Amino acid sequence: MRGRPDDYNQLLDRARDARFVLIGEASHGTREFYRERAEITKRLIAEAGHTVVAVEGDWPDAYRVNRYVRGESGDETPEEALGDFTRFPTWMWRNTEVVDFVAWLRDWNDEHDAKVGFYGLDLYSLHTSMVEVIRYLDDVDPLAAIRARRRYGCFDQFGLDPQVYAYETAIGGAEACEAQAVQQLVELRALRVDHEDQFYAEQNARLVVDAEEYYRSMFRGGAMSWNLRDRHMTDTLEQLVIHLGGARATVWAHNSHVGDARATQLGEQGEWNIGQLVREQHPGETHIVGFSTYTGAVTAASDWGRPAERKRVRPALPGSWEELLHGTGLKCFVVDTSELSGRMLQRAIGVIYRPQTERISHYFEARPAAQFDTLIHLDVTHALKPLDAPRAWHVAGELAETYPFGV
Repeated sequence: MRGRPDDYNQLLDRARDARFVLIGEASHGTREFYRERAEITKRLIAEAGHTVVAVEGDWPDAYRVNRYVRGESGDETPEEALGDFTRFPTWMWRNTEVVDFVAWLRDWNDEHDAKVGFYGLDLYSLHTSMVEVIRYLDDVDPLAAIRARRRYGCFDQFGLDPQVYAYETAIGGAEACEAQAVQQLVELRALRVDHEDQFYAEQNARLVVDAEEYYRSMFRGGAMSWNLRDRHMTDTLEQLVIHLGGARATVWAHNSHVGDARATQLGEQGEWNIGQLVREQHPGETHIVGFSTYTGAVTAASDWGRPAERKRVRPALPGSWEELLHGTGLKCFVVDTSELSGRMLQRAIGVIYRPQTERISHYFEARPAAQFDTLIHLDVTHALKPLDAPRAWHVAGELAETYPFGV
């Protein structure tokens, strides 16, 4: 990539007819992954008619952004519109690259009749989604809102931390709130109101049902909780495109969610993911793009819930795809994955990076030829800049912008 208008021409030629373009990232904290993903998405919107950007973020938090980019909110800036992303890891969406993309989306929508929406697929917003369901019912059916408060009140005894609910219902012997969540979804759907706010509320109610099951599954081990989460994200994507009349969608999520799980060691252990499910449901209509990097820096935490740090990314391990791509001597390039035959190690950094246990924490075996349709390799990358960067991020060791060339 050279920062020119013809960047990604070949990728766009291959992905142009796909109804679903899934674009990954090899970490949740790399500046270049976000930036290049945004550039590809802009072209899919402008040249291929994509009107859905669906991200690995929570439904209600992202919907505030959706209202902003459509000119339907009181938020005056992208930073304000991203204000509901307060749950760890906030830097995933509250960062400078997303601000730039959200600003671009707003400008695009202001100039075009076919509006592009920004939506969240994830299910971590259990309590926020309950609040949103009740808020909607307060406006359209106050008596139904009373019933919703009573049903969702089942969760009150566990406090605001869903992991407490997970522990108490899975191990502590507490009665689950499954029946109440399902009853609320069924009653809400029976309203049959043909309005965008009804769709938003129904998705929140469905999220409560799926999140309740997800948290109960956390202590059971195996692939169950992972599979429930990715099934929910895929179902949300399906509901979106149906609701929007068969819209074309671009998905932003980690490589581990969009790269077809059947081509990985994790898939062999029973996991499925968005990439696999969308390919199965829409054969011939899906194009999957992955990213990789050899070294550089990343924004990540040392443990769940800890502050964001700017961490050095160790050079990729011998015997990995990242090392193989580094060996070309090219700084950045696009690969048709049919050229990457075989099975080797692949690195995945999420919101946590533990370089001291790099092999066991961040590598698994994969076959990119079946995992992705296109792979973009950026040899040296930099840390994503959070909007609310803590002191730990500013003082941590970042590779120099000129590394490894020293100029």
